[in-house]
Amino acid sequence: MPSSFSNRLTAAIRAKRTPVVVGLDPRWESLPDTLRHAVDETGAGKAAAYAKFCREVIDVVAPLVPAIKPQIAFFEELGPLGLMSLATVIAYARQCGLLVIVDAKRNDIGSTAAAYAGAYFGKEAAWPADALTVSPYLGDDSLAPFVDAARQSGSGLFVLVKTSNPGGGQFQDLVSEGKPLYRHVAAHVERLTSEDVDATGYGSVGAVVGATYPAQLAELRAAMPHAWFLIPGYGSQGATAKDVAGGFDASGLGAVVNNSRGIIFAHQRKEYAHFGPDRWQSAVEAATKEMIAALAAETPAGKLA
Repeated sequence: MPSSFSNRLTAAIRAKRTPVVVGLDPRWESLPDTLRHAVDETGAGKAAAYAKFCREVIDVVAPLVPAIKPQIAFFEELGPLGLMSLATVIAYARQCGLLVIVDAKRNDIGSTAAAYAGAYFGKEAAWPADALTVSPYLGDDSLAPFVDAARQSGSGLFVLVKTSNPGGGQFQDLVSEGKPLYRHVAAHVERLTSEDVDATGYGSVGAVVGATYPAQLAELRAAMPHAWFLIPGYGSQGATAKDVAGGFDASGLGAVVNNSRGIIFAHQRKEYAHFGPDRWQSAVEAATKEMIAALAAETPAGKLA
């Protein structure tokens, strides 16, 4: 059996002394001018620019953070060439020693779910991921194929529990049997992950819990003590380091915090505008270090340093 995802994630976080995850969400209109002007504005040109952009982000952040999180939608939008670029980016991230969390939010049942899982887990995977985001709303039989594939390949899952978007509560907060739906999902995630807890104290099935709901984040940390958290919502969605503090355990582990636009497009932020488009990688580096310092100062992750 390969080393568990929890073991690899714990080791990577401790080696980099931070839980920061950099999200790779390439958007054509937000790419630095130097990259957009170097290619034709065609599908092939955009796919090439996305791959180059993401590789150059990875060059900057690989020494600083444990993992990256490519959002598959931005690559999928470009069709086959975009998905080929995603494969290139994943391979490059692995070559640079980073863990790869693919944000695809997949879900289905039976053989279809197994096929989705096979695309991301195992030796034959087209887009080999260390972990994958999945939706739970088709029920346990839709999660089981993903759980089985993740365990067999030593990979991880992050199940949507309490998402960061404003509309998430429309369904997630509905009360059933005396508690909100997200608490029922959380209880199921904790049951699943408790089945394969390793020496780190965590299992292979984690949870996506948004930073934009700090009270619920702390509530869910207590409800899922053996589940790794993937925390979106930091930065561009308004959450701060203080907001994510409740997602960690006492040792500073148990959670990774994602920041996408606030890092990869930092050259567009006022505080980093002095770098200019030609030095956009310097802006990426500065924004990453700023987030690392903020989490170290305001959360239990400071104990990692």
